[in-house]
Amino acid sequence: MNKIVLASNNRKKIAEFETILGSLPSKYQVQSLKDIGYTEDIEENGSTFAENSLIKAIVPTKFGYIGMADDSGLTVDALNGAPGIFSARYAGGHGDDKANRDLLLENLADVPDEKRGGAFVCVITMVFPEDSDAVVPEEYRISAELAEKYGVSPEKVLSIHGECRGVITHDERGEGGFGYDCLFCYPEFGGTFAEITQEQKNAVSHRGNAMRMLTEALKRMSK
Repeated sequence: MNKIVLASNNRKKIAEFETILGSLPSKYQVQSLKDIGYTEDIEENGSTFAENSLIKAIVPTKFGYIGMADDSGLTVDALNGAPGIFSARYAGGHGDDKANRDLLLENLADVPDEKRGGAFVCVITMVFPEDSDAVVPEEYRISAELAEKYGVSPEKVLSIHGECRGVITHDERGEGGFGYDCLFCYPEFGGTFAEITQEQKNAVSHRGNAMRMLTEALKRMSK
């Protein structure tokens, strides 16, 4: 069984990845950084979701494991892509969802409905050790620029980009979800991510789309 170390200690996220990876022809066991004794903070100082995801995924490969990480956030057209990679700390403090939402609404106060488009983005990266026999198909490889910057071979890095477009509302709507969900309206369902069911959200979300593409990529690699 292939051992993957997810560059996170979030048990729910680990379980989510393990469920999907466990259904593939080539079985994968998902572990956390804590499981391999890694306790240091990983500095996410990249300028894109893809770069931050790569920075985290590289760490486990230094110990001989397949490394895996994801990075996600909300991009808003009228704000030139902000909050983007700073989504979790948009208002300054990390993880203050309410403050982040309040600042977003404040910055969009004078923006009309037709210009309030945005997207949730998720990039999942898997880095295979250089001595592994894994070969990532070209369409799923990381950019040559990032590969050179971090000293990795493109054919050893799987990079998946998932996205879901919607419209930013003028106020919070719904009790479900988390983060910016109550401000992100998915027009086809007629409600925000906080108003629709979890099943509906999974069917169209940025992470759901990325997970499905990841599954397809790994199936191709296992043939």
